[in-house]
Amino acid sequence: MSTLRIAVAQLNCVVGDLDHNAALILDAAHRAAEQGADLLLTPELALCGYPPEDLLLRPDFHRACAHALARIAAEAPRDLAVLVGHPHASGECRYNAASVIRGGRVEATYFKMRLPNYEVFDEERYFDAGTQPLVIDVEGVKVGVNICADVWEPGAAEAAAAAGAQLLAVLNASPYHLNKPVTREQVVAERVLATGIPVVYCNLVGGQDELVFDGASFALDRRGRLAWRAPHCREHFATVEFSAGDIVAQPLPPQTTVEQDCYEALVLGVRDYLGKNGFRSALIGLSGGVDSALTLCIAVDAIGAEHVRAVMMPSPYTAQMSLDDSRELVRNLGVRYDEVSIAPAMQTFEQMLKPLFGDAAADTTEENVQARARMIMLMALSNKTGAIVLTTGNKSEMAVGYSTLYGDLAGGFAVIKDIYKTFVYRLCAWRNSQRHDIPDNILTRAPSAELRPNQTDQDSLPAYEILDAIIQAYMERDQSPREIVTAGFAENDVKRVIGLLKRNEYKRRQAPPGVRVTERGFGKDWRYPITNRYRDEH
Repeated sequence: MSTLRIAVAQLNCVVGDLDHNAALILDAAHRAAEQGADLLLTPELALCGYPPEDLLLRPDFHRACAHALARIAAEAPRDLAVLVGHPHASGECRYNAASVIRGGRVEATYFKMRLPNYEVFDEERYFDAGTQPLVIDVEGVKVGVNICADVWEPGAAEAAAAAGAQLLAVLNASPYHLNKPVTREQVVAERVLATGIPVVYCNLVGGQDELVFDGASFALDRRGRLAWRAPHCREHFATVEFSAGDIVAQPLPPQTTVEQDCYEALVLGVRDYLGKNGFRSALIGLSGGVDSALTLCIAVDAIGAEHVRAVMMPSPYTAQMSLDDSRELVRNLGVRYDEVSIAPAMQTFEQMLKPLFGDAAADTTEENVQARARMIMLMALSNKTGAIVLTTGNKSEMAVGYSTLYGDLAGGFAVIKDIYKTFVYRLCAWRNSQRHDIPDNILTRAPSAELRPNQTDQDSLPAYEILDAIIQAYMERDQSPREIVTAGFAENDVKRVIGLLKRNEYKRRQAPPGVRVTERGFGKDWRYPITNRYRDEH
């Protein structure tokens, strides 16, 4: 049996930038040819980027994609087989497709059979399902073609095997969430064991709005064992050999932790959201707390300290330790730092509102004024400098509305909106293990919004270990309040947390997008009505 050299191009494509994406594919094709590869494998929908969403409803978009595909066919090396992911329109039908380009033409096209319509995926909205396998001959090896979800359930891979495939080439745009790389390899191993043929799996890399594609492409031998893996969260080009009916094993990269994977995904998500949308710099309002510290570190690691500006806006309730910790943090990171007191703004608003409020007692209204005064400062700086405001709220706060609408909830991108508070501390610990920039005091002091004297988060919320577990059970696993109580949580805590979660849907709808890193985030895969009187099973 022939030896086949497969080049795997783990590309960072930009949705809608067809010229850029075509150039990436052609560069990879010429590199593959120079290195003696026989086949180049690219990610799912690499030509247009993933997910293109409602661009797929535009006929002109499909015409432009067809034109770009023809350009690749004309310019790619003639003796190299190139598998390109692209949308394909035919009459009234639209397909998620992969075409084989060889000899200056499109030789064959495969249509994705399994269209995911769960979590963040809406492919049934845009595509029709394919029905036929595609097996191509490359240097005497029968190569079956699948696309992403085709290998997540039985059917498509088995059809390729039945059609004579000796090797399965899979184009993917599989977004990241915690532990997803391990899950992918386990699921694909099931297909390998079911079909008896090895797999080369090429995944997209890069940030696209709230999604992050982590790459981590891999190959499994015919026993389902890992034979090769690409790096996590960066572009990569490599070649894999298929010889004597199996993948030739290569040395594997060191194992990484879930904290490292998540942190790198957040950095990539921020870098690409800013870079692909034309932002060169970022603004962050510091509080002296753990959330803004983590957000600042991520921003610095994403775009460089010289492009990040931190602003501390103390009020009369801001503790001296918050100022001290913030100053130490910015010194360690080397970012520009400003301090601007909001006390004058608080006094002015109090004077303006007093005739309207009369003798009404102070409450959360005055606390919210502080948060909104800070946001006025940040947005003014954003308008003047062109820097994007990165918000610092975490998933625990997003869930229960522990944030101020048009205050700390406002901004351009919510970096840690899908990170539970308990995991924020784990990420900070990992970041400090790489370089100890976050002062220890920030990680050990009690969390506080500092909007009134001696305030702590636990004045109005359960302990974060309890809060996060309840949110995760209800929001990510769809457990009912009764099931959560049965699992050992106090009934009052469960009712209170779920009540807060449901009442604050209107806030989340007005929050900026942010990086999704859990199995279910408050974004594309959370679509609950704001007006909602359903009463959960108790």
